[in-house]
Amino acid sequence: MSASPAGAGIPADPPGGARAVAVWGIGVAVYFVAVIFRTSLGVAGLDAADRFHVNASALATFSLLQLLVYAGMQIPVGLMVDRLGTKKVLTLGAVLFTVGQLGFALSPSYGMALAARALLGCGDAMTFISVLRLGTRWFPARRGPLMAQLAGLVGMAGNLVSTLVLAPVLHGVGWTAAFAGSAVAGLVVLVPLVLFLRDHPEGYGPAPVRRASGATGATAGSGGSGGSGGFVRRQIRESWAEPGTRLGLWVHFTTQFPAMVFLLLWGMPFLVEAQGLSRTTAGGLLTLVVASNMALGLAYGQIVGRRQSARIPLALGTVALTALLWAAVLVYPGDRAPMWLLVALCLVLGTCGPASMIGFDFARPANPAERQGTASGITNMGGFIASMTTLLTVGILLDATGDNYRIAFSTVFVLEAVGVISILRLRPLALAREADRIRVTIPAQEPGPGPEPAPEPVSRACPLPETAGREGP
Repeated sequence: MSASPAGAGIPADPPGGARAVAVWGIGVAVYFVAVIFRTSLGVAGLDAADRFHVNASALATFSLLQLLVYAGMQIPVGLMVDRLGTKKVLTLGAVLFTVGQLGFALSPSYGMALAARALLGCGDAMTFISVLRLGTRWFPARRGPLMAQLAGLVGMAGNLVSTLVLAPVLHGVGWTAAFAGSAVAGLVVLVPLVLFLRDHPEGYGPAPVRRASGATGATAGSGGSGGSGGFVRRQIRESWAEPGTRLGLWVHFTTQFPAMVFLLLWGMPFLVEAQGLSRTTAGGLLTLVVASNMALGLAYGQIVGRRQSARIPLALGTVALTALLWAAVLVYPGDRAPMWLLVALCLVLGTCGPASMIGFDFARPANPAERQGTASGITNMGGFIASMTTLLTVGILLDATGDNYRIAFSTVFVLEAVGVISILRLRPLALAREADRIRVTIPAQEPGPGPEPAPEPVSRACPLPETAGREGP
């Protein structure tokens, strides 16, 4: 590892500053373009059905495949970030999602279009974990929650661009020109990424990756010194062993999926078929979810950054409020809920994205710098696993019940209950471990009187905000 400026065995906080903002901004721009490409199908669903001559089930496969690839890539991407660094992974991701978007524009058949979306999803999966890593390597730890929320905010802005810009362009110039033209954005962000992005400030690099050798190698099953298999197993095992990582996964699992499912596939059919709204009005409500997410993201980041004890109350409060509004809409007397209740539901669904980012605020302090990518990948899987489960289950229940949305959307409550139970089970141990790490790490950084001996690196976890670990068990 590069020497710490403080000369301590534990790395000092990165300084932040204008250069950090510039480098982080390059990474976020890549993520912004990836989200535009990811959500572009949402505004082109009817056009895609006509172009490829497919029914609704085949059309839904686009979204399910993309989620499946995205979720399945999270741990591999985390391992790649930890081993190869942010710049290489982001560059590969930008190339893949640009080629995928261009391939989608030119695909003459449904099968080739599916392959293009899978390629796009693979590249997209490499962006968010990389941006989170940039935030932890370039900014002080106390800024971590805010930088994560800002990244999510930029992602939601990409969603808006798809809705407000790509949709009219698509209807104006046609399928091939619109999607091929949008692929140029991938090339635009690739240039500064290759030329200017750096993994970390000078002198603030993570510790060198430990190599398995001898007995350790045998234990890890690497079969030799520095085996990649041993590295992969060790990274996953040690990240999963931290209760903070598992708590982060369940927070992400429980909070993200209601809004994801609503925006990605079932929101429009529910509002049009079950609630009798026009497509224009339904589209306005979906946009309201995105706007609410963007407005509340900064607030969540500021609250968590200043008071770590707010993490669990914010996450569980979001889950409770989401469940309450969904229940109110689904059990409302009569066939349709009033507009004010649907507006309230969409506003509350906007809190799901910011609340899901809290999961990373549990995984981040639980793992040292060289495991941040793997831990973030494990955490990020949670919400996408829940989203895929709900997408499939709602579809199956709609077919089985003759499009009874009240029964189909009951899946939301089941998954939320599973997640809340897991959060409450892991919370005491995760917070106790976090508090212990603070008590051990902070004294090791304070020089005593007289000649200062070389301190033992007692804990190499990422530094935490001053308020971290104050939540009681």
